[in-house]
Parts: sequence; structure tokens; C-alpha cells
Amino acid sequence: MSAHGHVDLGHTVAGWTGTALGVLAAAVGGASLCLDRTPGLWLGGALAVVAVLVTWALHLAGWGKPGGPRPETEWSWRVRDTAARAGHPGCVGCRAAGRRVPAATAPAPGPAAGSPAERAPSLAR
Repeated sequence: MSAHGHVDLGHTVAGWTGTALGVLAAAVGGASLCLDRTPGLWLGGALAVVAVLVTWALHLAGWGKPGGPRPETEWSWRVRDTAARAGHPGCVGCRAAGRRVPAATAPAPGPAAGSPAERAPSLAR
């Protein structure tokens, strides 16, 4: 049993790769800052940009995950996301790549039950 319980933590190839590159970028940038090496700061910044772009590319290739929990059979980090080619509802990365999801699958906007707008007293009394 995991310390986090029985939940989908979203471990994916895109997530692990992006995290590793991001940690490397932070280490290079931090060490360069401590050592007063300007080229190393630029290298750390460039590695951070590479981390974002590689993670985005892997997500679009199906090695990431859609928002929200997945079925338990898809929790392994080796499972590809078959819906990535069409795009995910509400996904900024998919929209930036030009993958539009039909509006029928997106959640409907509006106040949630118990929201402050619904609980506020009416002024029309």
C-alpha cells in the first residue's frame, strides 16, 4: 500500500522526463549562480525551456495523461494515452498545438452548487 493511498498519481513518461530535465536545469542554474558563472545561468535557463518543450512534445505524442483520474488499468507509466491525438478537454498544451476538442465534451460553465453566488441573499426582497 502506498503512503498516498490507492490513487492515480499521474506518473507518465512525459512527467518523469520533464521532472528530470527540470531538476537538471535548476541544478545547473543554481550551481552557476553560486559560482558566479553567467554562461551557466544561460545554460540552466535553456535547459528549463528544453524541459518544457520535451514534456509538451511527449504529452502530444501520447506519453502524458489527460486531466483528472484515469482508470486503474492505465496507472502504469508505460501506458500511452490514446486520446492525445484528438486533444484533451481544457488542456492548454493541446490547444496550443491546435488540437481542438468539441464543446460537447467540455464541462459546461456556470456556478457550482453551493457557490457564493447561490448562497448570497437576494437583494430583491
